[in-house]
Amino acid sequence: MKTSLIYLAQQAGYTVSVRAKRVYLNMNYEEHRRNYVLGGLRRENLTDDPFELFEKWQAQAIAAELKDPTAVSLATQEPAGNLWQRIVLLKDVSEGGFVFFTNYESNKARALADDHRGAMLFPWHELDRQVSASGFIKKISDEESDRYFASRPRASQLGAWASSQSQPVADRDTLINQYQSVEQRFGNDLIPRPPHWGGYRLIPEQIEFWQGGEHRLHDRFRYEHTGSGWSIQRLQP
Repeated sequence: MKTSLIYLAQQAGYTVSVRAKRVYLNMNYEEHRRNYVLGGLRRENLTDDPFELFEKWQAQAIAAELKDPTAVSLATQEPAGNLWQRIVLLKDVSEGGFVFFTNYESNKARALADDHRGAMLFPWHELDRQVSASGFIKKISDEESDRYFASRPRASQLGAWASSQSQPVADRDTLINQYQSVEQRFGNDLIPRPPHWGGYRLIPEQIEFWQGGEHRLHDRFRYEHTGSGWSIQRLQP
């Protein structure tokens, strides 16, 4: 294993040293940089409604065939005060918010039960773009969750029943056994949505659009919800 790691590192151009039976990659992080040259973002490119611009950018990310173009980093604060991030998938933009689904007994759900605030970041690196949003997160209706769950592949439906998300598990075999047990339980029957699984909607108070620019003079525009609409400010990079 160590020999393979050393070989792969050397093939990637890194120098390698071994000290006290540990392999160290002598990486120079300062050398990893690039220029942002795909174009700028101007005030006249913006829409009055940030969701309209977001869906345009999201459609362009999908059309560009990016890997996981709907993946978004979700940040929450746990009851102990620790901040935590994880990747979830955006499943809808509706009713003034961004919708994702999860287990209601997961770490993120327990965090949201204590503190309803959260933040999202959509990283579209290949397009030199990112969108960030922060606001309050609340559960969506059971009807919305039921409708989405019914659209999922059967294997994913079974997985929602099989996994006690965020809880310790002895090994992968245990997890597979739980899945097979659920699979036998439902047979060929329709699989209902588990009561511990459903959706959330982040209702943003702020949404920021970032477009990479030459000389690190990136374009940043922040929308802030005013109650009756959205204000827009250009921010320095």
